[in-house]
Amino acid sequence: MQRPARGSADELILAPPVAAAPRARGLAWHRVNRVQERLLGYALIAPVALLIVVLIAYPFLNAIWLSLTEKMVGYPAHFVGFKNYAALWESARFRIVAWNSVVYTVGSIGAKVVIGLAMAAALQKAVRGNQLLRGFLLLPWVIPTVVIALTWRWLLDLYRGLVNVGLHDLGVISAGIHWLGNPDLAMLSVIMANVWRGFPFFGVSFLAAMQTVPQDLYDAASVDGASAWQQFWRISLPSIKGVVAIVTLLSTIWTLNDFNIVYIMTRGGPGAATHIFATYSYELGIQSQRWGMAMAASMYSLPVIAFLIVFVVRYLHPEEPSS
Repeated sequence: MQRPARGSADELILAPPVAAAPRARGLAWHRVNRVQERLLGYALIAPVALLIVVLIAYPFLNAIWLSLTEKMVGYPAHFVGFKNYAALWESARFRIVAWNSVVYTVGSIGAKVVIGLAMAAALQKAVRGNQLLRGFLLLPWVIPTVVIALTWRWLLDLYRGLVNVGLHDLGVISAGIHWLGNPDLAMLSVIMANVWRGFPFFGVSFLAAMQTVPQDLYDAASVDGASAWQQFWRISLPSIKGVVAIVTLLSTIWTLNDFNIVYIMTRGGPGAATHIFATYSYELGIQSQRWGMAMAASMYSLPVIAFLIVFVVRYLHPEEPSS
């Protein structure tokens, strides 16, 4: 029998597929590796996911459920839908609480942004003693909130408060001012305490962002004759707008849910002059034992927070117009 010529079509047809099996095994091994890597990734994030579910998701969903029930201590929960929300909105006291929450949050955040920007602008220049001053200004942020609230309550005391004593000694007032007992001054007092506690966080965050701005921009602006205010307004502020938005969002969430400062200083009084969502929820849930109503009161801040989060995300990542 004559052997086919080398390189002929018969030889190509009769040649065994020696490379097909190793290639198939390689593809199968690659798929196994991908599955193993995926399973490893799931295994690594499983503890964190479980922790989030246990500590955040379950309590949050349970709070929503309780807000839809007529739950009182010692009695089973009865589903009532949005009855609690409607009852709260029809309550004149709750409308005062909602307005107080807006005033407390807007007043505190606005003052902290202004003071924080001024602090960052003042400390931006490298001068002698800056590091020591930065550490000193950070003290209010690291002191426990309870200590701050008690300190301000003592400072504003009608008879022994340092503020009234100082104003009296300077001849500004003839009698002590009832800072925490006057409905018109009580809100201002708790806002001052909140601002004093929170402005270092704003200042340090803004300062860290400003220090990432290239110095060449300031040098060029100085050569062009720009003043310090123009450099801040045209260079510093636009460069840190993302940090300003995020810090403002975080502080807004914290301030809306603030409890310690208001409750320790005024207990929400006088009357309901300083009651906010957190203190009013405490009054309903702990003092009146009406858990369902308390959860509904606290949930009223949720739409505000959700709106702010969406607004900040869209502000930081605007959608590009489609071509």
